[in-house]
Amino acid sequence: VAMIKAAKKPYVFVGGGVIASEASDELRKFVKKIDAPVCDTLMGKGAFDGSDPHYTGMLGMHGTKTSNFGVSECDLLIAIGARFSDRVAGDREKFGQQATIIQLDIDAHEIHKNVKVDNWVIGDLKDTLVKVVDGLEQKSNPTWIEQIMDWKKKITISDINKEGYCHPYQILDEMNKIKSREDIVATDVGQHQMWVAQRTNFFEPRTFLTSGGLGTMGFGMGAAIGASMGNMDKRVFLVTGDGSFHMNINELVTMKSYNIPVVVVVMNNSVLGMVRQWQKLFYGCRFSNTDPHRATDFVKVAQGYGIKGLRITKPEEIHNVLKKAYDMNEPVVVDCVISPDENVLPMIPPGKTVNEIVTSMD
Repeated sequence: VAMIKAAKKPYVFVGGGVIASEASDELRKFVKKIDAPVCDTLMGKGAFDGSDPHYTGMLGMHGTKTSNFGVSECDLLIAIGARFSDRVAGDREKFGQQATIIQLDIDAHEIHKNVKVDNWVIGDLKDTLVKVVDGLEQKSNPTWIEQIMDWKKKITISDINKEGYCHPYQILDEMNKIKSREDIVATDVGQHQMWVAQRTNFFEPRTFLTSGGLGTMGFGMGAAIGASMGNMDKRVFLVTGDGSFHMNINELVTMKSYNIPVVVVVMNNSVLGMVRQWQKLFYGCRFSNTDPHRATDFVKVAQGYGIKGLRITKPEEIHNVLKKAYDMNEPVVVDCVISPDENVLPMIPPGKTVNEIVTSMD
């Protein structure tokens, strides 16, 4: 409490532990009490309302510039239910070195495991946050928040669209308009997973299902089916890539057999995009096994399983096709054709710091 009171530029860093402990309400009250910006990990998405002005997006390798710059400039970093994974911390010796770091976690083994911290509390976050809030008076950090808001400017579509292709952000922006706050989004693994984490709005815990550090291609189909069967009053989107979709495409038969109303959105760039992106950045464009030259027609495959198949090839088709798929209230596959040279940016190279952030493939 004393450290928080003394801070002029606090930043709250949220991980999956907040969701596991069902402490989202307590987190919201804590953030409002200390008037701090909030970033999250991939597994922490939905713990804090993504539409809240204090929210700055994901931290780390493919996190937002705002979150990465903010954590590098803050004087107090409060990590809540987060473990400082390699995709978050990069160079762990330099991560947040200008700041005092507090870690709140239920597991004592997480303290100092990846990043050295200055203070910590071991306990269930639902209890810990209540006790911290009780010890605080209302804080206000207008200058710091103003600086964060200045950084918090989204990339415009005109800056990133290529050669008439649909950009993934355009597809996800339209999905955001169509889905409700309670709807669930599942992903597989790859570029599409990071685009979803960067661009999709999550308002509540457990509305985002992803395999995180396991990196399991094919995870999304089972996750989406399970989410739909367990939440019959909610709609479920599966956002996947053509590589991941091939891993479990046979489970379309399960969707059809039980009429499970999942909207499958395939980001189809016809390559294994994430590994290909690394080959571009770090291996001099020496591509190996990332362009499999598959000729799969996902619309025809869907129809072969008795499922509706739709296709999007240009930006003006996105809204109407996604809305049609959503309104069907039955399983449907939407093949979204995107550029094979689309990249997930920004990107902090592995083991590096925000000072080496890549914002352009040029």
